[in-house]
Amino acid sequence: MKNIGRIIFHVAVIAASAFIALSLPAIVTFVAQNLLVYWAFIGNEKVFLVSVEIFLAIFLILFTHRIKGNWKERKISKMAQRAGFVQEKSPRSFLTRQWARKMKAGQGFGREILLLGSTGWRTFGDPQGEFHSVLHNCREAKIMLLDPCADGAKIRAKSILDPDITPENFGEQTRKSIGFLKELKAVQKDIRLKLYPDPPLFKLAILGDYLWIKHYHTGLDVQAMPEFLFYHNQNPASLYIPFYQYFLSRWNQTGIPEYDLETDELVFRDGLGNEVKRENFDRQGAETGVFAEGESIESGGVFNLRPSKGILQPDFLSREFLNRLIS
Repeated sequence: MKNIGRIIFHVAVIAASAFIALSLPAIVTFVAQNLLVYWAFIGNEKVFLVSVEIFLAIFLILFTHRIKGNWKERKISKMAQRAGFVQEKSPRSFLTRQWARKMKAGQGFGREILLLGSTGWRTFGDPQGEFHSVLHNCREAKIMLLDPCADGAKIRAKSILDPDITPENFGEQTRKSIGFLKELKAVQKDIRLKLYPDPPLFKLAILGDYLWIKHYHTGLDVQAMPEFLFYHNQNPASLYIPFYQYFLSRWNQTGIPEYDLETDELVFRDGLGNEVKRENFDRQGAETGVFAEGESIESGGVFNLRPSKGILQPDFLSREFLNRLIS
């Protein structure tokens, strides 16, 4: 059923070629009998000759222009092939989105997934996200999200003109995405998460030999930006390689902590990978007004601090005590 279109096309071509072959004797006979009569008529009609001349001139102009355009397109196609470029996905194309979703699901099955984004909610946290089911079937995943307590999240949220997008919404979406990753970690999935502090530049997804990339444009939601697909080939000019190296350089950057999905702590490491210190992610939220559980201090709510480094912390702290602690 997948090849039925090609089969119908080949049948049509064979039928057309057979029809032309069987019609040749009749066509040649007709031309031979009427050529001299029509030629005498054409030779005496100056208007007809001028019309034919103009028609042929227009045809040659259009034909040469088309040849020139095809040559440029062929040159651009070769450039895209060397760069590993496969396709541009428009956010308005429903069929292209469905095709990309199926391709991501197939490429991510039983493989390592590398993701770089902002909150991760619309990418994989939401059950309708394009990588939600992919993370369920992957072998391992390395994910980098924007730290909701850092200045980069506030800068990104405020740069988007949509009034529904606020730093608070950013933090809420990130917490939901972390909750989904914790569920995967609980079923023995090899999931690692890091939180970077600066404003996002690219939205990257690497599955095997394929790489999807979007640009976080200032003032625009990333969902409105086109998505580019690159393929890993043996050509050193392929853009797959520098984008892949960009993710690895960000992942191995010493200043970016790893989020421990079991203890809710930020783990800082040195250049050799040795653990230097740990910070409670909830405590970091208390310092910036972003909470993983409970309400903000200003609203009069309470906040739950989790155990840190084996030291039991109080379950709940009052608003007055937290205000004195922060001040």
